[in-house]
Amino acid sequence: MFIMSLQFICCGDSFPSRYVTALPEVPAAWVSLLGEPDWRLEWLDSDGREQIADILPGNNAVIELPVTWTSPVTAWPYWPGRNLIPGHFKPAGALFPFDADGERLLLSWEAGRDAVFYRELAIAAGQNSAKNPAYFDWPRFRSLFQLETLNEDVRKDPWLVDWRSVAEKTASSSFNQRRLVPEVPKFIAISVPAGPWYGASPFAEPLYFDFEEGETPVFPVRSGINVWVSAEGILRFTDKTYVFTEFVGD
Repeated sequence: MFIMSLQFICCGDSFPSRYVTALPEVPAAWVSLLGEPDWRLEWLDSDGREQIADILPGNNAVIELPVTWTSPVTAWPYWPGRNLIPGHFKPAGALFPFDADGERLLLSWEAGRDAVFYRELAIAAGQNSAKNPAYFDWPRFRSLFQLETLNEDVRKDPWLVDWRSVAEKTASSSFNQRRLVPEVPKFIAISVPAGPWYGASPFAEPLYFDFEEGETPVFPVRSGINVWVSAEGILRFTDKTYVFTEFVGD
């Protein structure tokens, strides 16, 4: 169980307020199949207002961050030419001040988990200031993912967790690491090429189907729109329907 702890950054010259974002390396499979992504950057200004910037491949952005509280930055990769909008693929992210390095803010795939959980906590907490995610013990939270006592599948891929559900339970009571378990998926059979198929999480293991052995392509279905890509095309699905978009002329 966690106790909320204030992470206050003293005003003054200790921290600059403007940072150059340093984006992480994109998984090679994504780049090979889809090309380099654009990025949708989301952060909060000093008044707590949402700010958004779109970054073209190979570029970065300079953003201004509040220096008096812990705040999230989220970077969603997307491919407008493939009709893959922000939100289809899991984000990278950062938490200020923990990921600041001089005048750079280092975004990573691991901190994408933290940034999304922060935002879900803020929504779940509503007007309850005691549950404000700026006061959450983020260093302790991050350390959990180094512990063998944490669910092994979650340590490998934190996007197996339903972070909205964890945030709602945390806001209504308190945080408990026992809630960090994979969302129980449904499974659906979809007629697709053999693959390999790569998921929208940078940590997901690829799926392979051996048609010669009579294997039926079966995909796990979790909350929201599930996306997998292969050399043949893009598969989007929920537990009720699916759409396979074949690559043509690539």
